[in-house]
Amino acid sequence: MLKSLEKKISGGKRLTKADALRLFESDDIFTIGRLADSLAGKKNGRKAYFIRNRHINPTNICVNRCRFCAFSRSEGQEGAFELTIKEIIKKLKPSNLNLQPFSEVHLVGGLHPHWPFEHYLEIISSIRKHFPKLHIKAFTAVEIDYMSGISGLGLGKTLFALKSAGLDSMPGGGAEIFAPEVRQLLCPEKITGRRWLDVMEAAHKAGIRTNATMLYGHIEEVHHRVDHMLKLRDLQDRTSGFQAFIPLAYHPQNTEIKGGYTSGIDDLKTIAISRLLLDNFDHIKAYWVMLGEKISQLALKFGADDIDGTIVEEKITRSAGGLTGGAMTVEQLVALIKKAGKVPVERDSFYKKVRVYS
Repeated sequence: MLKSLEKKISGGKRLTKADALRLFESDDIFTIGRLADSLAGKKNGRKAYFIRNRHINPTNICVNRCRFCAFSRSEGQEGAFELTIKEIIKKLKPSNLNLQPFSEVHLVGGLHPHWPFEHYLEIISSIRKHFPKLHIKAFTAVEIDYMSGISGLGLGKTLFALKSAGLDSMPGGGAEIFAPEVRQLLCPEKITGRRWLDVMEAAHKAGIRTNATMLYGHIEEVHHRVDHMLKLRDLQDRTSGFQAFIPLAYHPQNTEIKGGYTSGIDDLKTIAISRLLLDNFDHIKAYWVMLGEKISQLALKFGADDIDGTIVEEKITRSAGGLTGGAMTVEQLVALIKKAGKVPVERDSFYKKVRVYS
């Protein structure tokens, strides 16, 4: 069934929407995985990347109520929190970690109803002041859009102000599924998929590299996934601003839409097909926090070349029933990659090699 597609992929030809749907419909996961692994090898050899990073969520207080989200809270609600800048800086001090020093902070949170734009700028500038060499990857496209509204500056000037304060790059969250009919059921208060793409295009034009994500395994169908990835591919053709694509497996606990966890087969197939379809993305990430350590390890044989990093403190997935711990050591990451038959490469935030563990 996949012979013609195998020939097309081997010949370096770009896959179409119909091709991707055929791959999703196929039960031949081993052929799909082999093709994706081969393409990943052409792009990155046997390398599998990780980073020494630290996740921090400044607040879970949010004006939106996405039906898939178990993280957000209203002011005064049990479990609601908002960190002070002093608390954020304290979390970043290596003395508070059981890990070696890290190179990147990943900063995302809720849309706080009362924080002014100047507060977000102060968070970034304070981190930059205390940690001049630390790479600051912060704020999803949803957060950036919200800031552009409360600041009154518009999108371009908001991005410029954040970059001037010390913002280095942006994560890829908030994309979920672009299809309006799914998004209306999943997160009706969130910005549209079109707006998410517009924010990312503006970031790329401002010289801010970003990641891209897709939340799958909830109420969408596979054609929605394919449509989502093709829209990302189109934008990448125009800007080349995306660094990595990260398929995010839905977690159902404590959410309004409920449902079940994704299967390992679906996880691996989605990773592999994203590698085959997103030919202009250099990296596909198997986010171990959501996939689990063993599926992430297998994903390195199915087209993924990155498993993220040390993380240290993950709250968003755990709120929705995440089954992994919130941290991994460098030694654990290296061992996981080696046992998959890949070469562990510690990277910086722009995929430059820091150390190769041969």
